[in-house]
Amino acid sequence: QVQLVESGGGLVQAGGSLRLSCVVSGSIFSINAMGWYRQAPGKQRELVAGITTGGSTNYADSVKGRFTISRDNAKNTVYLQMNSLKPEDTAVYYCNADISNLLGGVRIHSNRWGQGIQVTVSS
Repeated sequence: QVQLVESGGGLVQAGGSLRLSCVVSGSIFSINAMGWYRQAPGKQRELVAGITTGGSTNYADSVKGRFTISRDNAKNTVYLQMNSLKPEDTAVYYCNADISNLLGGVRIHSNRWGQGIQVTVSS
């Protein structure tokens, strides 16, 4: 069973920083793209940042220049460094990963989510 476990969330004042981590564990052949999403109350879940296996990244316009996504492939871990946090960054943050497994020699993709972690930025 594949699991994604986030950590590093919490309460921080505006202008502060947090670093989220997400560890992928279980039966995995490979991890492809990984990303962070967030969902604020009453809003749809949105992509915050994504990273490919090769390290190419993309960001939501609202976080460009403040957030940095990175990954450690040896540790099956993706990170989100969040600086200059604003109250509007308050949300539940979810880790996402595209996982590959081999079944009878066929590569099977599945998209997996973490359970979510709360980030609250006070003004």
